[in-house]
Amino acid sequence: MKTPPFLPMLGLAVLALALTVAADGNRFLAFVLAMTFINLLWATGMNLMYGYLGLMPLMFAGIAGIAAYAMVYFTREWQWSFWLAMPAATLLGAVAGVALGLPSLRLKGFYFTLCSLVIQSALTLAFIFFPALTNGDTGINQIAAPEWMGGTQLTGLGLELVIALVTLLGLAVTVWVTGSDLGKRFLAVREDDLLAEGLGIDVVRTKIIAFFIVSLFAGVGGCFYAVYVGFISPRAFDVLVSLNIWLFVAFGGRGTLVGPIIGAFVLAPIPFLLQEIQGFRDVLSGSLIIAVTLLMPAGVYGAYLARRHGRNARTIEVRAQEQRV
Repeated sequence: MKTPPFLPMLGLAVLALALTVAADGNRFLAFVLAMTFINLLWATGMNLMYGYLGLMPLMFAGIAGIAAYAMVYFTREWQWSFWLAMPAATLLGAVAGVALGLPSLRLKGFYFTLCSLVIQSALTLAFIFFPALTNGDTGINQIAAPEWMGGTQLTGLGLELVIALVTLLGLAVTVWVTGSDLGKRFLAVREDDLLAEGLGIDVVRTKIIAFFIVSLFAGVGGCFYAVYVGFISPRAFDVLVSLNIWLFVAFGGRGTLVGPIIGAFVLAPIPFLLQEIQGFRDVLSGSLIIAVTLLMPAGVYGAYLARRHGRNARTIEVRAQEQRV
């Protein structure tokens, strides 16, 4: 009997909330887990573009930065509540991301990636050289946590539970999008955009929709990163962050729902858990990436699926031969 589609999500939600509550006794582990959830939200968004549409948006972190800086500006200068500033800043970041990325959406593969890299570099420079809005390379500190009912600040376990729930919501949106007609159009464009256009799919429009959705993921993650860490700077949203988010997807398995979860939970904690031995940390991260790239180009979960499907195919072939005999 086929498992109802909501059961895996329900089990994942229970596990995520249980882990968040269990980690509350150790504030360091709680911080690492919350940052992993934020990175998972980002990786889930990246996977929609890279895994299902076949384009690598290396300006992803820059869009998250636009939303984060806008959210801080709205809350400090306009005295908006975080719950109003966050969706407004996210929408602003998504619109800005589409506007900046629009010229590159007609490009394919390497050329799109290269163009997005140039946009990311330009955004990083903008974060540095517009100190009136961003405080330059010094960054902005003492970012206030969101206020909850009664005017109390939402910190600690409460904020971490909200981050876990927002990440779960992002995963649910991904499940819905990939199972819809829009998701099928994403896959058609990824496989052959010329054929997709011949079948009546507006390729550029499909890419714009995908980029807008992905930018929403980036913006929400950027806003929660700002209020959870309490500090943002251009370094928090530079090209290395975009590359790390891409690596989470590539490591776990692009074009799958499980891949970003594996990639985020294996790779995202490494910088925090091994921060005392940075040299070994970098060697370990690089070794994992090289091993997966060479041995499992489809990622950890992709390799598992290929092996399982190959085994099933061999089993079917053997049974067919036995029946013929």
